[in-house]
Amino acid sequence: MTWPLFTEWFLPGVWITVQVTLGSAALALLVSFVIGIARSSRLWIVRFVAGCYFEVFRGTSALVFMLWMAFAFPLMFGWVFVPMAAGILALGLTYGAYGSEIVRGSLQSVPAAQREAGIALSFTRTQRLRRIELPQAWPEMVPPFNNLLIELLKGTALVSVISVADMTFAANLSRLASNESAPAYTLLLVSYFVLAFVMTRGMRLVERRAKAGIGQRPEPRRGLRAARKPLPKGESAQAGPQSAGGVG
Repeated sequence: MTWPLFTEWFLPGVWITVQVTLGSAALALLVSFVIGIARSSRLWIVRFVAGCYFEVFRGTSALVFMLWMAFAFPLMFGWVFVPMAAGILALGLTYGAYGSEIVRGSLQSVPAAQREAGIALSFTRTQRLRRIELPQAWPEMVPPFNNLLIELLKGTALVSVISVADMTFAANLSRLASNESAPAYTLLLVSYFVLAFVMTRGMRLVERRAKAGIGQRPEPRRGLRAARKPLPKGESAQAGPQSAGGVG
């Protein structure tokens, strides 16, 4: 890949990929909490509607839904989406359905005694969610949300099919222009890895702050070797299992 191809095509494509990822992630996060909380509702009609949404988008291909949004939706309803908006909507709604299961499961992991305490204090459902359940469930949501965010980043490559000039689209154009496949696709792989690594570091920071917010100590960072705990005075490092049991 030549330098002009890199600066004029690939770098703008990286920025478009970041925009699609952030826009889709914001929509997916909103959908995750709305559908996840609705699936925990006491009203059966609310659970039914939220469950239908979850089942439909879980069983639908994100690529097919993206193509439907870009090409079939305008013919059926007369409302045309620009390709980037169609890609963001398709990814956000699809991955939001997966995120709703994370929210629902994390809310159910909150001890029942905590919810009962909120009821005893005459808290409304909204107050219990805001003051008791969500603060305790949020630290449990962050690690699976991190995995879902990485999957979303990799899923943004699908927008190249509807002519969004992301970095996958730019890599394909660079390959066609330079007739060199190896440099273009190797750079594409490295770029996805770098973006995923940066996002993972950011989510680790969010996780540490979320745990600190509810008084949990974050796990200490460990190197390749586990830190050895100092032995009590008088014990030998060579002591085996037989020394603990003694001889009868």
